[in-house]
Amino acid sequence: MANPTLKACFDAKKFVVAPGIFDMISAKVADGMGFDCLYVTGFGTVASSLGVADAGIATYTDMISRIGRFAQMSKTPVIADADTGYGGLLNVRHTVMGYEAAGVTGIQLEDQEVPKKCGHTPGRRVIPAEEMVLKIKVAAEARRDPNFLIVARTDARTGLGLEEAIRRGRMYGDAGADIVFIESPESEEEMVAIGKAITDRPLLANNVEGGRTPILSKARLSEIGYGIAIYPAVGFLAVAAALERVYAELKQTGDSNGLPAQESYGFGRICELMGFPEVWEFDRRWAEAAAREAAK
Repeated sequence: MANPTLKACFDAKKFVVAPGIFDMISAKVADGMGFDCLYVTGFGTVASSLGVADAGIATYTDMISRIGRFAQMSKTPVIADADTGYGGLLNVRHTVMGYEAAGVTGIQLEDQEVPKKCGHTPGRRVIPAEEMVLKIKVAAEARRDPNFLIVARTDARTGLGLEEAIRRGRMYGDAGADIVFIESPESEEEMVAIGKAITDRPLLANNVEGGRTPILSKARLSEIGYGIAIYPAVGFLAVAAALERVYAELKQTGDSNGLPAQESYGFGRICELMGFPEVWEFDRRWAEAAAREAAK
């Protein structure tokens, strides 16, 4: 069931910052930090589960169990990437129903052709805007809970220009999207223009370190009309860099004794994060119960 607190944030005009999650460790760390929303990154989830590029290879079946697990194990509302809806209108209906049943609070659908590509990479092409409008209308009809939010993304900026991207953003909002996501604006000036042109829906900023769009502060984004900023790559980029450092140390020295303390989360902390204290308490309690039964 969708978490109503995210919609309440947007209704109250509270700016939302959402870190990208891509596996259960990242999800559990982020869930404990007090964010208003977590964002399931397609790039990171496909990379961590399949080890391939986010280029339309992953299917609905590949994604739904992982996305459902993120939602089930998190107290924080989750928005999840659903690419193009994994096909046509019937696929979109099936995907929306599946994501909502899995417990996510928001679904992101985009207007790329199949197979889709990551939004900050080249070679993206979009379907006609009218086809995407129908997808959004189907998604809106398929959801059961009004707290389940539809994020409509257009990738038109890169190939067709800013004016067309804004036109599509307006159309998608009118079709029933709760949040409008214009992917890959290439300057702050373009982001300001988007904020001026679309004022009736929260706007989403996709902040990718090293990507095509400038990363503006939370205060500046709010000032120019945005309602949510996602950071899909910040987690997996940091993890990859940390792994490279510690593996290089291990390869060079043959052991981990020289690693700085700050390079490790700590075995005790990771045990706590994964719920081992509850397991140990369960084992202790039932061992005592077994002992009492045996003594009778």
